[in-house]
Amino acid sequence: MHVRDIFTQHATTFSFEFFPPRGTEAAEALFASIAEFEALRPSFVSVTYGAGGSTRALTHELVIRLKRSTTLEPFPHLTCVCHSRDEASAILDRYAEAGIRNIVALGGDTPRHLGDYDRSQDDFRYAADLVRFIRQRESRAPEGGAGGGAGGFGIGVAGYPEGHPGTPNRMREMDLLKAKVDAGADYICTQLFFDNHLFYDFRDRCELAGIRVPILAGIMPVTSIPGMLRMAELALGCHFPAPLLRALNRTGGDPDAVRRVGVHWATEQCRDLLDHQVRGIHFYTLNRSTATREIYQTLGVRDSRSLISPPVWQAR
Repeated sequence: MHVRDIFTQHATTFSFEFFPPRGTEAAEALFASIAEFEALRPSFVSVTYGAGGSTRALTHELVIRLKRSTTLEPFPHLTCVCHSRDEASAILDRYAEAGIRNIVALGGDTPRHLGDYDRSQDDFRYAADLVRFIRQRESRAPEGGAGGGAGGFGIGVAGYPEGHPGTPNRMREMDLLKAKVDAGADYICTQLFFDNHLFYDFRDRCELAGIRVPILAGIMPVTSIPGMLRMAELALGCHFPAPLLRALNRTGGDPDAVRRVGVHWATEQCRDLLDHQVRGIHFYTLNRSTATREIYQTLGVRDSRSLISPPVWQAR
């Protein structure tokens, strides 16, 4: 299903992100979790792409397996770094032939083993260039040819409520985000955040900039102190509010207590986002279903459709 149809059918979307596992054992563990994710009836799921396309084959394998053996709608990531136009075309053709209708177009990270890689060698400097390439390619595709099917590919792009670490000029940053939308992006999914006020401000700034596409809120619960430190490293510039840090400090480092605090905080974020009419919530799952399922349970629902069901006094 094209993402525009998904947004038409779902007033609020709920989606999960997976990363491609390395090895048979990890793959089977992921699919055990995916069975539990599937029961939550997400609007779609996304599959990440390693730095510079380093997990290109693994991403493709996972996306195709999800498409063929589950009811989930997979959205594969595609990045600019280390990709030529011909490579990007080949990847898009393979997805179109497999019935994949949606792509998440990202700038991407440079692989660490490449050191001071010169981005000027890449055909796509910014995500907007990749989005524009996909749209232009579709416009040239013959009737019935590869290009994502009728209506082309649905395209998602990233947004950064706390600012992109590579663009300290926040006015310039909003221009770059609007460029992605103007190039043909259908929706924005944000980097993870722990302070909803930052998301609401970001949403308002997007409206002031003339950005009218749906904006999905990225949520990742803290489940361990080492995991939180990795979040801080990967999501550069991510703000950890003092109340969250105080709550984590009160645990004394007890792993179970840390996990309960993190899941509770994420649950309250979701409740507040739903109260403020968020267009969608995207869960960064780290391939584990437990925390996400607990959030759903604490919100009092069995699956995503229940989160947008009518009030009980109207449903009777």
